[in-house]
Amino acid sequence: MAGLGLPRRWRMASAGQGLPYKSCAAPGMTFLTTNKISAIAPHMKIASIVLCGGESHRMGQPKAWLPIGPERMLQRVVRLVGTVCPEVVVVAAPGQDYPPLPGGITIVSDRDPGQGPLEGLAAGLSALSSSPEFAFVTATDTPFLHPAWILRLHELIGSHDVAIPNVDGRLHPLAALYRTTTATPAVASLRAQGQRRLLLLAETLRTREVTAEELRVADPELKTLRNLNSPEDYHQALREIQSPKLPE
Repeated sequence: MAGLGLPRRWRMASAGQGLPYKSCAAPGMTFLTTNKISAIAPHMKIASIVLCGGESHRMGQPKAWLPIGPERMLQRVVRLVGTVCPEVVVVAAPGQDYPPLPGGITIVSDRDPGQGPLEGLAAGLSALSSSPEFAFVTATDTPFLHPAWILRLHELIGSHDVAIPNVDGRLHPLAALYRTTTATPAVASLRAQGQRRLLLLAETLRTREVTAEELRVADPELKTLRNLNSPEDYHQALREIQSPKLPE
């Protein structure tokens, strides 16, 4: 597939660029605002694991390096999850090139590359250093992610091990929250059985399926679930970059 006309290697000084986070709630809906996030987030023991080791065949370029506003895609996603997660782990493929990230970000490689997101989650969980109670898992191609989404899942998980979005009958394991004490051994067990499907984790553990309506409190248009898989997806995202509903 033809590339997007980007240089092979890009460099930026920081992932902390961009405008303050903002978004719009649907009429009559209470939205988790920046001030509410700032008040709640320090008390949450939530880490984030960002999987960026995919091969990006359809995109034709490494997704981590795609410019999104003043940042690269990976920088943006790391910054967004970092507003509510004090620890962020990035899981890359061995030898993968990625844009500069802020100090304090842990970067690890898949132990067995090419085996899918379950393998990436195993690497991410093993790299957590702060003993967080929960880990939010996302991919690198989610520039529309709302930080309030993470807090909403935390609010709803209760005594369950997984809080996973179920939208239009489809489960989204790469926009879900996992309890680390139960997910870590469950992932190890699945890997030992030769399993590779991340959704098996939700089938194994006590899982809270979260509906679209429950999630609209945090993300009225559910844009957190939006992945950029093709050049067309990417260019459409660039056209929307000035939208007031895009988290910055």
